[in-house]
Amino acid sequence: MKKYFITGLVTLLPFAVTVMSVIFVVNLLTQPFMGIVTHPLSLLPIGSEKLIRTISQLLILVFLFFFTLGIGMVAQRFFFKALMKLGDRIVSKIPIVRKVYKTTKEIFQTLFASDKKSFEQVVMFPFPRKGSYVLGLISRNAPETCSKAGSNPDMITIFVPATPNPTSGFLIMRPRQDLIYLDMRSEDALKYVVSCGVVPPEPAKEIEP
Repeated sequence: MKKYFITGLVTLLPFAVTVMSVIFVVNLLTQPFMGIVTHPLSLLPIGSEKLIRTISQLLILVFLFFFTLGIGMVAQRFFFKALMKLGDRIVSKIPIVRKVYKTTKEIFQTLFASDKKSFEQVVMFPFPRKGSYVLGLISRNAPETCSKAGSNPDMITIFVPATPNPTSGFLIMRPRQDLIYLDMRSEDALKYVVSCGVVPPEPAKEIEP
């Protein structure tokens, strides 16, 4: 009985987590516009309030999809780029807001618009003490200021994801010679971390940096 229960739990949990994640994202995207859409729909003989809410969410998602698509198409035009530059100048003059905006913009440009292959190389290194090891994802070379302060010109910035929530973790700078480069996909490394070591990655071999 216990064996069957655990098997069923392992089968259902990934599906349940996926459904909950989708519901969370849908609610996050549609909630700000619900009042605008549900009010005119409530005047129509559609049915229950739950049905009206579901239809409203579908309409909002469709609208957001085409709106985002349209923004992407317009963004290719020169006048929109000029408008964005003007918006950047205006926001950059607002105290506090400019810091948040600049930091967020740089992060997203690095993650989505950069040609560099960040977070693709998996490494292993001693942490938090000698004899213990963690998996990390190489971000890029450490800032020059940090390398000089650490008296090592070859410092690497590494993100160490936390278990079981990989969106949090540690940002660590280590000398390149301390790193053990692994022949492992970043996706496999994250699965291993998120599963608390239950889902092992493909057999890895040490490779040269």
